[in-house]
Amino acid sequence: MESVAVRRLRNIHWLLAVQSLVVILVSINRLSSLTLTYVTANEFLRWVDLLNMLVLPIMSLVAFYLLKKVIEQPSAQVNQRAHIALNLMFIVGVYVLGASYGDHEVTNYLHSRFCIVEDAADGSATGFADMDSDLCRIVIFNDDEFSHWLFFTGFVMVNGALLLLQAVFPHGALLSQRDIALLIVNGLFIGAGIFANLAFEVIGLDLVVIVLLAVMSVLLLWRRGREPLFVYYAMSYVFGLVATAIVKLLVGTT
Repeated sequence: MESVAVRRLRNIHWLLAVQSLVVILVSINRLSSLTLTYVTANEFLRWVDLLNMLVLPIMSLVAFYLLKKVIEQPSAQVNQRAHIALNLMFIVGVYVLGASYGDHEVTNYLHSRFCIVEDAADGSATGFADMDSDLCRIVIFNDDEFSHWLFFTGFVMVNGALLLLQAVFPHGALLSQRDIALLIVNGLFIGAGIFANLAFEVIGLDLVVIVLLAVMSVLLLWRRGREPLFVYYAMSYVFGLVATAIVKLLVGTT
């Protein structure tokens, strides 16, 4: 008969695989031209914006919530105040992430469509000629600054809460080599996503956030041992940072 620990680990692997699938879908959505058509005739959003704002984040956050529930096994030894605090941290993080997606995807669409002047094929200009207008200034600030601050805040809260919940609710069984391999494989997808976002762009607050979570996961792995999420997060974030550092050193950009 399958033990509770084995069943729990299987569920963890599947839920982490959902996150890997989301990384693949986000990459296809952002990098291909498949979703650049408008959602409706009034052109309020493109499919790429709608999918990034609603469908893909919901997939990811549902998987995160189910992962949280898998980790939270009943235990009389659990510090209830810490548990409640981490649940509140997770919930607030989810809300802030949602606010960031809502702010970013709409203003990113408006920014790219109306507030970037580009030369058209016939030599004419597209977009607003007055890039210093109040409208463009506000749209660009929401797109490039405020929505990013919200995103990184929510990102740290959700992922930090999951890591700390794993510390509060240890798995309680040794991980097999197969389990470690599966955690590493899923972690590589997240690491590839981190690499894609850091290696070929100007580094800013995103690097601070990734380093913070990487240090946190490595310290927990060192102090608490091979818990599933410690292995997963340490692998993904360290891999993403190391791959980024190699490219930056070779290309000579920051």
